Amino acid sequence: QRDSKPLYTFYDGPPFATGLPHYGHLLAGTIKDVVLRYKTMKGFYVPRRFGWDCHGLPVESEIEKKFELSGAASIEEFGIARFNEECRKIVLRYTEEWKSVVNRMGRWVDFGNTYRTMDKPFMETVWWVFKQLYQEKGLVYEGLKVMPFSAKLGTPLSNFEASENYKEVDDPSLTVAFQSRDESNTYFLAWTTTPWTLISNLALMVSPLIEYVEVIDHASKRHFILASSRLSSYYKNEADYTIVKTVPGAELEGKRFIPIFDYFIDRVHQGAFRVILEDSISLEEGTGIVHSAPAFGEVDFYACQRAGIEPVCPVDNNGRFTEEIPEYRTLFVKDADKEIIRRLKQEEKVIQHGTCHHRYPYCPR
Repeated sequence: QRDSKPLYTFYDGPPFATGLPHYGHLLAGTIKDVVLRYKTMKGFYVPRRFGWDCHGLPVESEIEKKFELSGAASIEEFGIARFNEECRKIVLRYTEEWKSVVNRMGRWVDFGNTYRTMDKPFMETVWWVFKQLYQEKGLVYEGLKVMPFSAKLGTPLSNFEASENYKEVDDPSLTVAFQSRDESNTYFLAWTTTPWTLISNLALMVSPLIEYVEVIDHASKRHFILASSRLSSYYKNEADYTIVKTVPGAELEGKRFIPIFDYFIDRVHQGAFRVILEDSISLEEGTGIVHSAPAFGEVDFYACQRAGIEPVCPVDNNGRFTEEIPEYRTLFVKDADKEIIRRLKQEEKVIQHGTCHHRYPYCPR
Protein backbone atom coordinates (compact mmCIF):
# COMPACT_ATOMS: atom_id res chain seq x y z
CA GLN A 1 0.00 0.00 0.00
CA ARG A 2 2.84 2.40 0.65
CA ASP A 3 5.42 1.66 -2.06
CA SER A 4 4.55 4.85 -3.95
CA LYS A 5 5.31 7.01 -0.89
CA PRO A 6 8.75 8.48 0.00
CA LEU A 7 11.14 5.68 0.97
CA TYR A 8 12.60 5.58 4.49
CA THR A 9 15.73 3.45 4.35
CA PHE A 10 16.83 1.85 7.61
CA TYR A 11 20.15 -0.02 7.92
CA ASP A 12 19.74 -2.58 10.68
CA GLY A 13 22.91 -4.35 11.89
CA PRO A 14 21.73 -7.95 11.66
CA PRO A 15 22.27 -10.45 14.49
CA PHE A 16 24.16 -13.74 14.43
CA ALA A 17 21.82 -16.72 14.49
CA THR A 18 24.58 -18.82 16.08
CA GLY A 19 23.52 -17.38 19.44
CA LEU A 20 20.22 -16.74 21.14
CA PRO A 21 18.71 -13.24 21.55
CA HIS A 22 19.52 -11.53 24.85
CA TYR A 23 18.57 -8.34 26.69
CA GLY A 24 20.80 -6.16 24.49
CA HIS A 25 19.01 -7.36 21.34
CA LEU A 26 15.57 -6.80 22.88
CA LEU A 27 16.43 -3.25 24.00
CA ALA A 28 17.94 -2.22 20.64
CA GLY A 29 15.16 -3.99 18.73
CA THR A 30 12.49 -2.07 20.66
CA ILE A 31 14.12 1.29 19.87
CA LYS A 32 14.42 0.36 16.17
CA ASP A 33 10.76 -0.67 16.12
CA VAL A 34 9.65 2.64 17.64
CA VAL A 35 11.56 4.65 15.00
CA LEU A 36 10.10 2.66 12.10
CA ARG A 37 6.53 2.85 13.44
CA TYR A 38 6.92 6.63 13.79
CA LYS A 39 8.20 7.01 10.21
CA THR A 40 5.33 4.86 8.95
CA MET A 41 2.82 7.11 10.77
CA LYS A 42 4.47 10.12 9.10
CA GLY A 43 3.57 8.69 5.68
CA PHE A 44 6.81 7.04 4.57
CA TYR A 45 7.18 3.65 2.88
CA VAL A 46 9.24 1.69 5.44
CA PRO A 47 10.50 -1.79 4.46
CA ARG A 48 11.25 -3.96 7.50
CA ARG A 49 13.40 -6.69 6.02
CA PHE A 50 15.14 -8.83 8.64
CA GLY A 51 18.63 -10.26 8.06
CA TRP A 52 21.27 -12.58 9.43
CA ASP A 53 24.97 -11.92 9.98
CA CYS A 54 26.86 -14.99 8.81
CA HIS A 55 30.49 -13.81 8.79
CA GLY A 56 32.92 -13.25 11.61
CA LEU A 57 34.50 -14.67 14.72
CA PRO A 58 31.34 -15.88 16.54
CA VAL A 59 30.71 -18.42 13.77
CA GLU A 60 34.36 -19.28 13.17
CA SER A 61 35.19 -19.81 16.83
CA GLU A 62 32.29 -22.28 17.18
CA ILE A 63 33.78 -24.43 14.42
CA GLU A 64 37.29 -24.05 15.84
CA LYS A 65 36.00 -25.44 19.14
CA LYS A 66 34.13 -28.28 17.46
CA PHE A 67 37.14 -29.51 15.47
CA GLU A 68 39.79 -28.45 18.05
CA LEU A 69 41.45 -25.98 15.68
CA SER A 70 43.57 -23.02 16.78
CA GLY A 71 44.69 -20.19 14.53
CA ALA A 72 44.95 -19.60 10.80
CA ALA A 73 47.56 -22.30 10.14
CA SER A 74 45.40 -25.10 11.57
CA ILE A 75 42.36 -23.85 9.61
CA GLU A 76 44.38 -23.92 6.37
CA GLU A 77 45.48 -27.47 7.20
CA PHE A 78 41.86 -28.45 7.89
CA GLY A 79 40.95 -26.94 4.50
CA ILE A 80 39.44 -23.49 3.99
CA ALA A 81 36.61 -24.79 1.75
CA ARG A 82 35.73 -27.47 4.30
CA PHE A 83 35.96 -24.94 7.16
CA ASN A 84 33.65 -22.52 5.30
CA GLU A 85 31.15 -25.31 4.67
CA GLU A 86 31.11 -26.25 8.37
CA CYS A 87 30.52 -22.57 9.23
CA ARG A 88 27.69 -22.42 6.68
CA LYS A 89 25.95 -25.37 8.37
CA ILE A 90 25.56 -23.59 11.72
CA VAL A 91 24.97 -19.95 10.77
CA LEU A 92 21.18 -20.28 10.91
CA ARG A 93 21.09 -22.54 13.98
CA TYR A 94 18.68 -20.45 16.07
CA THR A 95 16.52 -18.70 13.46
CA GLU A 96 13.26 -20.16 14.77
CA GLU A 97 14.05 -19.04 18.33
CA TRP A 98 14.81 -15.54 17.02
CA LYS A 99 11.51 -15.39 15.14
CA SER A 100 9.63 -16.49 18.24
CA VAL A 101 11.26 -13.90 20.53
CA VAL A 102 11.01 -10.99 18.05
CA ASN A 103 7.33 -11.72 17.36
CA ARG A 104 6.64 -12.13 21.07
CA MET A 105 8.15 -8.72 21.90
CA GLY A 106 5.86 -7.17 19.26
CA ARG A 107 8.51 -5.89 16.87
CA TRP A 108 7.19 -5.57 13.32
CA VAL A 109 9.71 -7.11 10.88
CA ASP A 110 9.46 -9.20 7.74
CA PHE A 111 10.82 -12.73 8.25
CA GLY A 112 9.44 -13.83 4.87
CA ASN A 113 12.13 -12.08 2.83
CA THR A 114 15.25 -12.25 4.95
CA TYR A 115 18.77 -11.64 3.64
CA ARG A 116 22.00 -13.34 4.71
CA THR A 117 25.42 -11.71 4.59
CA MET A 118 26.84 -14.89 3.03
CA ASP A 119 24.52 -14.65 -0.01
CA LYS A 120 26.07 -13.44 -3.26
CA PRO A 121 23.69 -10.49 -3.79
CA PHE A 122 24.57 -9.12 -0.35
CA MET A 123 28.34 -9.53 -0.80
CA GLU A 124 28.25 -8.07 -4.31
CA THR A 125 26.31 -5.08 -2.96
CA VAL A 126 29.03 -4.49 -0.37
CA TRP A 127 31.68 -4.62 -3.09
CA TRP A 128 29.62 -2.22 -5.23
CA VAL A 129 29.41 0.24 -2.34
CA PHE A 130 33.15 -0.05 -1.73
CA LYS A 131 33.85 0.56 -5.43
CA GLN A 132 31.77 3.75 -5.31
CA LEU A 133 33.66 4.99 -2.26
CA TYR A 134 37.10 4.00 -3.52
CA GLN A 135 37.14 4.19 -7.31
CA GLU A 136 34.35 6.62 -8.14
CA LYS A 137 34.57 9.08 -5.23
CA GLY A 138 38.20 8.69 -4.07
CA LEU A 139 37.14 8.56 -0.40
CA VAL A 140 39.18 5.51 0.64
CA TYR A 141 42.92 5.54 1.35
CA GLU A 142 45.31 2.90 2.64
CA GLY A 143 47.10 3.56 5.90
CA LEU A 144 48.34 1.95 9.10
CA LYS A 145 46.58 1.69 12.43
CA VAL A 146 47.42 0.03 15.74
CA MET A 147 44.59 -2.24 16.89
CA PRO A 148 43.94 -4.90 19.52
CA PHE A 149 44.99 -8.17 17.93
CA SER A 150 44.42 -11.83 18.80
CA ALA A 151 47.58 -13.82 18.18
CA LYS A 152 45.58 -17.02 18.72
CA LEU A 153 42.97 -16.25 16.07
CA GLY A 154 45.33 -14.28 13.83
CA THR A 155 42.91 -11.37 13.44
CA PRO A 156 42.27 -7.86 14.77
CA LEU A 157 39.71 -7.48 17.56
CA SER A 158 37.31 -4.62 18.14
CA ASN A 159 37.93 -2.40 21.18
CA PHE A 160 34.76 -3.90 22.66
CA GLU A 161 36.09 -7.45 22.32
CA ALA A 162 39.49 -6.49 23.71
CA SER A 163 37.92 -4.93 26.80
CA GLU A 164 35.84 -8.04 27.57
CA ASN A 165 38.62 -10.09 29.11
CA TYR A 166 41.09 -8.17 31.27
CA LYS A 167 43.27 -10.29 33.54
CA GLU A 168 45.58 -9.52 36.46
CA VAL A 169 49.04 -10.57 35.30
CA ASP A 170 52.69 -10.27 36.26
CA ASP A 171 54.92 -8.90 33.52
CA PRO A 172 58.63 -8.07 33.52
CA SER A 173 59.47 -4.52 34.60
CA LEU A 174 62.64 -3.54 32.81
CA THR A 175 64.73 -0.36 32.79
CA VAL A 176 67.16 -0.33 29.88
CA ALA A 177 70.16 1.93 29.18
CA PHE A 178 70.22 3.37 25.65
CA GLN A 179 73.66 4.77 24.89
CA SER A 180 73.84 8.31 23.52
CA ARG A 181 75.38 8.57 20.05
CA ASP A 182 76.50 12.15 20.67
CA GLU A 183 77.92 12.03 24.21
CA SER A 184 80.26 9.26 25.30
CA ASN A 185 79.44 7.36 28.47
CA THR A 186 75.93 8.90 28.60
CA TYR A 187 72.77 6.76 28.62
CA PHE A 188 69.02 7.41 28.44
CA LEU A 189 67.15 5.19 30.91
CA ALA A 190 63.87 3.91 29.47
CA TRP A 191 61.27 1.66 31.06
CA THR A 192 59.11 -1.10 29.55
CA THR A 193 56.88 -4.01 30.60
CA THR A 194 57.09 -5.62 27.14
CA PRO A 195 60.73 -6.57 26.54
CA TRP A 196 59.82 -8.32 23.26
CA THR A 197 58.95 -4.92 21.74
CA LEU A 198 62.55 -3.71 22.32
CA ILE A 199 63.46 -5.66 19.16
CA SER A 200 61.37 -3.10 17.21
CA ASN A 201 62.50 0.01 19.11
CA LEU A 202 62.90 3.05 16.86
CA ALA A 203 62.71 6.02 19.24
CA LEU A 204 62.65 7.22 22.85
CA MET A 205 59.78 9.41 24.03
CA VAL A 206 60.13 12.23 26.57
CA SER A 207 57.59 14.80 27.69
CA PRO A 208 58.16 18.54 27.23
CA LEU A 209 56.19 18.95 30.48
CA ILE A 210 58.72 16.97 32.56
CA GLU A 211 62.06 18.03 34.04
CA TYR A 212 64.95 15.63 33.39
CA VAL A 213 68.36 15.29 35.00
CA GLU A 214 71.72 13.93 33.94
CA VAL A 215 73.45 12.21 36.86
CA ILE A 216 76.76 10.46 37.39
CA ASP A 217 76.10 7.01 38.79
CA HIS A 218 78.92 6.55 41.32
CA ALA A 219 78.87 2.74 41.15
CA SER A 220 79.21 2.39 37.37
CA LYS A 221 80.77 5.81 36.62
CA ARG A 222 78.23 6.19 33.81
CA HIS A 223 76.04 9.23 33.12
CA PHE A 224 72.29 8.49 33.21
CA ILE A 225 69.43 10.69 31.98
CA LEU A 226 65.95 10.28 33.57
CA ALA A 227 63.14 12.36 35.06
CA SER A 228 64.27 14.19 38.21
CA SER A 229 61.18 13.10 40.16
CA ARG A 230 62.00 9.42 39.47
CA LEU A 231 65.50 9.47 41.00
CA SER A 232 64.25 8.13 44.34
CA SER A 233 62.95 4.98 42.60
CA TYR A 234 66.44 4.16 41.38
CA TYR A 235 68.62 5.40 44.23
CA LYS A 236 68.08 4.78 47.95
CA ASN A 237 70.68 7.37 48.90
CA GLU A 238 71.44 10.74 47.34
CA ALA A 239 75.12 9.98 47.96
CA ASP A 240 74.96 7.32 45.21
CA TYR A 241 74.77 9.91 42.43
CA THR A 242 75.70 13.47 41.50
CA ILE A 243 73.45 15.68 39.39
CA VAL A 244 75.41 17.11 36.45
CA LYS A 245 72.61 19.19 34.95
CA THR A 246 68.85 19.65 34.81
CA VAL A 247 67.02 20.12 31.50
CA PRO A 248 63.39 20.43 30.34
CA GLY A 249 62.16 17.57 28.17
CA ALA A 250 61.93 19.79 25.10
CA GLU A 251 65.73 20.23 25.14
CA LEU A 252 66.23 16.48 24.72
CA GLU A 253 64.28 16.37 21.46
CA GLY A 254 66.41 15.19 18.56
CA LYS A 255 69.18 13.65 20.71
CA ARG A 256 70.43 10.48 19.04
CA PHE A 257 71.08 7.08 20.60
CA ILE A 258 72.69 3.82 19.53
CA PRO A 259 70.15 1.03 18.81
CA ILE A 260 70.23 -1.72 21.44
CA PHE A 261 69.66 -4.27 18.63
CA ASP A 262 71.05 -4.09 15.09
CA TYR A 263 68.09 -5.63 13.20
CA PHE A 264 66.83 -2.30 11.85
CA ILE A 265 69.99 -0.24 12.09
CA ASP A 266 69.50 0.93 8.48
CA ARG A 267 66.57 3.03 9.78
CA VAL A 268 69.15 5.46 11.20
CA HIS A 269 69.28 7.01 7.73
CA GLN A 270 65.48 7.50 7.85
CA GLY A 271 65.50 9.49 11.08
CA ALA A 272 65.00 6.68 13.60
CA PHE A 273 66.84 6.17 16.91
CA ARG A 274 66.39 9.64 18.32
CA VAL A 275 64.48 11.26 21.17
CA ILE A 276 60.99 12.50 20.29
CA LEU A 277 58.28 14.34 22.25
CA GLU A 278 55.05 12.91 23.69
CA ASP A 279 52.89 14.85 26.16
CA SER A 280 51.08 11.86 27.69
CA ILE A 281 54.07 10.30 29.49
CA SER A 282 53.33 9.84 33.20
CA LEU A 283 55.65 9.74 36.22
CA GLU A 284 53.84 7.07 38.22
CA GLU A 285 56.29 4.39 37.15
CA GLY A 286 59.47 4.05 35.15
CA THR A 287 61.95 6.80 34.33
CA GLY A 288 59.89 9.42 32.50
CA ILE A 289 61.49 8.15 29.27
CA VAL A 290 59.51 5.55 27.31
CA HIS A 291 60.91 3.32 24.61
CA SER A 292 58.86 3.49 21.42
CA ALA A 293 58.06 0.58 19.09
CA PRO A 294 55.45 2.26 16.86
CA ALA A 295 53.93 -0.96 15.48
CA PHE A 296 52.92 -2.13 18.96
CA GLY A 297 51.42 0.85 20.75
CA GLU A 298 48.93 3.50 19.72
CA VAL A 299 50.72 6.33 21.57
CA ASP A 300 54.07 5.20 20.13
CA PHE A 301 52.58 5.00 16.64
CA TYR A 302 51.24 8.57 16.60
CA ALA A 303 54.33 10.03 18.29
CA CYS A 304 56.59 8.41 15.68
CA GLN A 305 54.21 9.40 12.87
CA ARG A 306 54.50 13.06 13.94
CA ALA A 307 58.29 12.64 13.93
CA GLY A 308 58.31 11.01 10.48
CA ILE A 309 59.48 7.60 11.74
CA GLU A 310 57.94 4.62 9.90
CA PRO A 311 57.12 1.51 12.01
CA VAL A 312 58.65 -1.95 11.65
CA CYS A 313 56.67 -5.13 12.44
CA PRO A 314 58.80 -8.30 12.54
CA VAL A 315 55.90 -10.32 14.02
CA ASP A 316 53.44 -12.52 12.11
CA ASN A 317 49.67 -12.82 12.61
CA ASN A 318 50.09 -15.49 15.28
CA GLY A 319 52.48 -13.42 17.38
CA ARG A 320 55.70 -15.12 16.30
CA PHE A 321 58.88 -13.40 15.21
CA THR A 322 59.50 -13.47 11.46
CA GLU A 323 62.72 -14.30 9.61
CA GLU A 324 63.76 -10.64 10.02
CA ILE A 325 64.80 -11.69 13.54
CA PRO A 326 66.85 -14.89 12.89
CA GLU A 327 67.66 -15.63 16.57
CA TYR A 328 63.99 -15.71 17.57
CA ARG A 329 62.36 -16.75 14.29
CA THR A 330 59.00 -18.59 14.90
CA LEU A 331 59.26 -17.93 18.68
CA PHE A 332 56.09 -16.52 20.29
CA VAL A 333 56.88 -12.97 21.36
CA LYS A 334 56.04 -13.38 25.07
CA ASP A 335 58.18 -16.52 25.19
CA ALA A 336 61.10 -14.41 23.95
CA ASP A 337 60.97 -12.02 26.93
CA LYS A 338 63.32 -14.04 29.16
CA GLU A 339 65.84 -14.61 26.37
CA ILE A 340 65.87 -10.91 25.46
CA ILE A 341 66.32 -9.86 29.11
CA ARG A 342 69.19 -12.36 29.54
CA ARG A 343 70.88 -11.03 26.41
CA LEU A 344 70.55 -7.39 27.51
CA LYS A 345 71.94 -8.24 30.95
CA GLN A 346 74.98 -9.87 29.38
CA GLU A 347 75.54 -6.66 27.41
CA GLU A 348 75.17 -4.59 30.64
CA LYS A 349 72.16 -2.71 29.27
CA VAL A 350 69.72 -3.59 32.09
CA ILE A 351 69.67 -1.09 34.96
CA GLN A 352 66.74 -2.51 36.91
CA HIS A 353 64.73 -5.73 36.50
CA GLY A 354 61.60 -6.50 38.49
CA THR A 355 57.96 -7.53 38.11
CA CYS A 356 54.95 -5.37 37.32
CA HIS A 357 51.49 -6.53 38.43
CA HIS A 358 48.82 -4.97 36.20
CA ARG A 359 45.62 -5.56 34.23
CA TYR A 360 46.09 -6.64 30.64
CA PRO A 361 43.54 -7.50 27.94
CA TYR A 362 43.36 -11.03 26.54
CA CYS A 363 41.43 -12.37 23.56
CA PRO A 364 38.01 -13.38 24.97
CA ARG A 365 38.04 -16.52 22.84
